[in-house]
Amino acid sequence: MVQRIWAPWRVTYVTGKRKKGCVFCQKDSRHVIEASLHSYIILNIFPYNPGHVMVLPKRHVRNLSQLKYEEMCDLFQTVERARFLLEKSVKPQGFNIGMNLGKFAGAGIWKHIHVHVVPRWLGDTNCMPIIAGTKIISASLNSLAKLLRVTAKKFPRKF
Repeated sequence: MVQRIWAPWRVTYVTGKRKKGCVFCQKDSRHVIEASLHSYIILNIFPYNPGHVMVLPKRHVRNLSQLKYEEMCDLFQTVERARFLLEKSVKPQGFNIGMNLGKFAGAGIWKHIHVHVVPRWLGDTNCMPIIAGTKIISASLNSLAKLLRVTAKKFPRKF
């Protein structure tokens, strides 16, 4: 029996139809969870785990050194905000938080810096990526966006 894993949002990636320019600067508002003065929290549309979000400066910059002091502070306050929202909404047991700076460091979009915030749970890794080259994501982007926005309203930003 053949098992099917549905991930219709990946069709653009698979077919190679991509918008010109920076995808972060042309972000889809359906995937924006919250915005601060200088930063956004957005869902990663090719997530590693359910709830995988990215925090990025509104201004298009390649390097941390290009950020103004206020933007740097806001970016990392927003990283903490993203972590908090995930903690309250999807209740992970831990987090991976980090950046891939540069194309050869693994950044898929390396011309606009961003911070990955990935919720983790005991047992969230399995043999599927090794055996079948497949990662199973157990929640839709729309349901996660709705849950995170509801959580953001329940816990207003204090900074």
